[in-house]
Amino acid sequence: MKGFSKRLAHVQEYYFSQKLKEVAKLKAEGKNVINMGIGSPDLPPHRSVIEALNTTASSKHAHGYQGYQGIPALREAIGQFYQDHYQVRLNPDSEILPLMGSKEGIVHVSMAFLDEGDEVLIPNPGYPTYAAACKLAGAHAIAYDLKEENNWEPDFEALKALDLTKVKIMWVNYPHMPTGSRGSKELFQKIIQFGLENDVLIVNDNPYSFILENEPKSILSISGAHEIALELNSLSKTANMAGWRVGWLAGRADLIDAVLKVKSNMDSGMFLGIQRGAIAALSLGKGWYTGLNEEYQRRKMLILELASLLDLDVSKGAVGMFVWAKIKNNQSEIEFVDRLLSEKYIFITPGSIFGSNGAGYVRFSLCVPEVQIREAIERIKSI
Repeated sequence: MKGFSKRLAHVQEYYFSQKLKEVAKLKAEGKNVINMGIGSPDLPPHRSVIEALNTTASSKHAHGYQGYQGIPALREAIGQFYQDHYQVRLNPDSEILPLMGSKEGIVHVSMAFLDEGDEVLIPNPGYPTYAAACKLAGAHAIAYDLKEENNWEPDFEALKALDLTKVKIMWVNYPHMPTGSRGSKELFQKIIQFGLENDVLIVNDNPYSFILENEPKSILSISGAHEIALELNSLSKTANMAGWRVGWLAGRADLIDAVLKVKSNMDSGMFLGIQRGAIAALSLGKGWYTGLNEEYQRRKMLILELASLLDLDVSKGAVGMFVWAKIKNNQSEIEFVDRLLSEKYIFITPGSIFGSNGAGYVRFSLCVPEVQIREAIERIKSI
């Protein structure tokens, strides 16, 4: 063979793909590793979601190819979800595109709008897939700073000082991963205004808007967003359906249609049973989110105790599925994480995998049962 694609030279294996091999090796050796690294919900979906899947899977008519845009009932359920929770009105026929998880949507958006040589604004720290998708599309990633002293929000004066002539996309993500900065309508207004003034497509990645957040927000609720913004969303975190791979893209019809051209060449539609389960999940009432957040709040209080025992400073007022903590005394976050894994068999995430501004920080996932968090606390107390 004549070798691999040149684009692979610019894309590394995902950190968790590598690190989980090490965790698996330790487990195979009999070590009881407590994994606090990944945001994969350990709680089950609502029983109505499972019932919808099972009922549909039992039908002999459920197993053929499905449409690339999902069944109309799913798009209508997403539209109603946006109306009920975000006060955003979407046309289910043209402004909603179901996806097999929102992660694939990041690549689809990049392939639909970027050409070689284009530039993309990527948050630092931020989800590594934004930069990876940009590079796969042949574009150039430009990191923009998010810093604790600015509440992990963009410095718009610094952004305006950049040469933006080649910038096509700006990725934003509020509530923010990994820091938990909740964002606000005022912040969204600034972001939309920046996009309009500089002809930059704004894409908000919004999977955490219900986790420990009483006022879910969508950037599409902001005046002017229809002209310049798209939003990715997902049931992975809000409905405990990460492995089901159900997400969607919402926004202006012609922008959605452009992404559909890419998507329709990448898959053959979502299994009908999963779509029916997603419809059930989208109809869950406020009681579901209240119960979910009560569980996450109990876990968070224990994680905060653990962080205190580890002599870490935790950002206050954060939301979402993680606890973001600062290491004292200028210790290396990589060494801190590796030592915790090798000595106490507790795995957490080094902040630097999310960008250079994550150096000196670590991230804990709330997707860990209370009993395991208590066990981690006892292990640290035994130091």
